[in-house]
Amino acid sequence: MTDVKGLERMATQVRRDIIRMIHQVSSGHPGGSLGCADLFVALYFDILRHHPEQFTMQGKGEDLFFLSNGHLSAAWYSVLARSGYFPLNELATFRKLNTRLQGHPTTHEGLPGVRVASGSLGMGLSVAIGAALSKKMNKDPHLVYCLTGDGELQEGQVWEAALFAAAKKVDNLIAIVDYNGKQIDGPVDEVVSLGDLKAKWLAFGWETLEMNGNKMEEVISTLREAIKHTGKGKPVVILMKTEMGFGVDFMMGTHKWHGTAPNDEQARRAMEQLEETEGDY
Repeated sequence: MTDVKGLERMATQVRRDIIRMIHQVSSGHPGGSLGCADLFVALYFDILRHHPEQFTMQGKGEDLFFLSNGHLSAAWYSVLARSGYFPLNELATFRKLNTRLQGHPTTHEGLPGVRVASGSLGMGLSVAIGAALSKKMNKDPHLVYCLTGDGELQEGQVWEAALFAAAKKVDNLIAIVDYNGKQIDGPVDEVVSLGDLKAKWLAFGWETLEMNGNKMEEVISTLREAIKHTGKGKPVVILMKTEMGFGVDFMMGTHKWHGTAPNDEQARRAMEQLEETEGDY
């Protein structure tokens, strides 16, 4: 049985990591990272069948995860470290020159857990589809997961990939859209509205689920429901409603924390709202 409370505590700790990492270099993207912390924790500590201590780029015999909206790297790095991919104290090197923890994930320094450079928006789903097809060819029954942002869906390549995945019955793939309604320039509906997003994915031939991404129990149950829909001829997408900046009251409800680092006072206030649960790095 899943320890939901334990996962919630870990998500709070991950949010502390995010604030500390971004504050210490005055650079990064706290809003979406905080909003998706619950998902990252649910995946890496409960859902994914993966081998942190035996990382390989090929990922044979395990589930794979691809982060398409790579600016959420702070959340991903925190969870990778805390699930055993690399030492926790390496989080202190975030966004510093010549380190493995760059602002957007890269592969040239060989950071365990990262299989593709990301952050150029719109590309991750295509990569995930390729990985999923590779697993099919190799008769590997494991799944591929991909996280994208809602503003990222304004990129045409996403919809080309969506058409392809449905047409080729890539049914070992679960895509997740961080549907927080905000992007760097403002509300998504004011930049380029996505319209009826659920209807779009259904029309593109995807099994389509929805969930509140800031309620751990619902995240776990929906991910498990998505897994039940794999292997049935359709790719699966989860529209995940989140609140940008979740967990820190003054960062919520606005797009302004998409890519703004907190100053000393703001970082102090944020940390006061996030109880240390697993030990800071």
